[in-house]
Amino acid sequence: MKPVKVGICGLGTVGGGTFNVLKRNAEEIERRAGRQIIVEQIGTRHENPACDTKGTQLTADIFEVASNPEVDIVVELIGGYDVALQLVMTAIENGKHVVTANKALIAVHGNEIFEAAQKKNVMVAFEASVAGGIPIIKAIREGLASNRINWLAGIINGTGNFIMTEMREKGRDFNDVLKEAQALGYAEADPTFDVEGIDAAHKLTILASLAFGIPLQFEKAFTEGISKITREDVQYAEELGYRIKHLGISRHAENGIELRVHPTLIPRSALIANVNGVMNAVMVDGDAVGQTLYYGAGAGAEPTASAVVSDIIDVVRTLTADRDNRVPHLAFQPSALSDVPVLPISETESAYYLRMNAVEKPGVLAKVSSILGEEGINIEAIIQKETKEYQVPVIILTQRVLERKMDEAISRIEALDEINGQVTRIRVEHFTA
Repeated sequence: MKPVKVGICGLGTVGGGTFNVLKRNAEEIERRAGRQIIVEQIGTRHENPACDTKGTQLTADIFEVASNPEVDIVVELIGGYDVALQLVMTAIENGKHVVTANKALIAVHGNEIFEAAQKKNVMVAFEASVAGGIPIIKAIREGLASNRINWLAGIINGTGNFIMTEMREKGRDFNDVLKEAQALGYAEADPTFDVEGIDAAHKLTILASLAFGIPLQFEKAFTEGISKITREDVQYAEELGYRIKHLGISRHAENGIELRVHPTLIPRSALIANVNGVMNAVMVDGDAVGQTLYYGAGAGAEPTASAVVSDIIDVVRTLTADRDNRVPHLAFQPSALSDVPVLPISETESAYYLRMNAVEKPGVLAKVSSILGEEGINIEAIIQKETKEYQVPVIILTQRVLERKMDEAISRIEALDEINGQVTRIRVEHFTA
């Protein structure tokens, strides 16, 4: 049978890993795909010393790859939005199938990309866009296809997880750990996408669409970073039996879909609370299967290449199938996507950890408790730390309540003369079935 020819655009960390896996495992891949897969051309401005590209066409023009009549599958690994979108749309227009690891591209432009692919009867595969080598997209789209997904939650940014792990295990401050993460290459020089939750929101947007059959709506995702988490918060959480993780959470609530990324207290006995370092993990709760957990490396050359090459194999296996007999891009048939709304954060519900600095005098806790009670917020636990200072830290755990009610309560608490500064708020989740 005629070999399938691949064009790789971008030969950086992931592109180099993809080339090497395709070359090293060529025989095994052919046995699985049923056809030989050949790297026909590579579009890159810089050669990768980790790759032996001898005998493979190289070009500095990635659009040459997208229009090469010999290339069947274009693998987009350049990252970013604008040029990557132009490349992918050019490849589709030329009748090429596309494999990408670009979560930002899919989260922001996926709807138009998939529409174009449908019209041209080509596939766009994007397993590597979320959680690196963990096959979470395939699990939701295919393995859990019989389930009504109730919720999903994940540690889907390794940089943030590394920082939270170091803060907990070694009692370090956020800024100190961030500098180490940058030195180790885990965080970029500008770490905003990682530590403020934007990267995780790109990935969560994709997972939520797959889980609930809604269009991609990145602009509606709520994001909150970890830069304001203190080592004291980490310590107090431990005392209360919790750990703080930077999570992406999406839940099918009665009135819509929750789509939020933020620091979260979770019971330290939970499996996902024990996912440490740069590792990723995603929990999915389905009505038939219950809770399942997917764990592994969320980044890196070969873990991500594992997902890219798996997508290439999937595309090769279904080359002869028409668009109506392939697994849909977003798990549900395009005409069956739901218009259920994505909820604003004010309409979501969770429990809360509150930390405030209170003047050391009688009656302060009574005032705070009274405000919470008037807003219909039940208290789960209170810790008041002893100190010789004029003000003392007070930590309160609440039961579940709508965010807008908590907003009002915090506003009233901060207005008290006896409360100094802002109230720190961290959401709490238990992930019961």
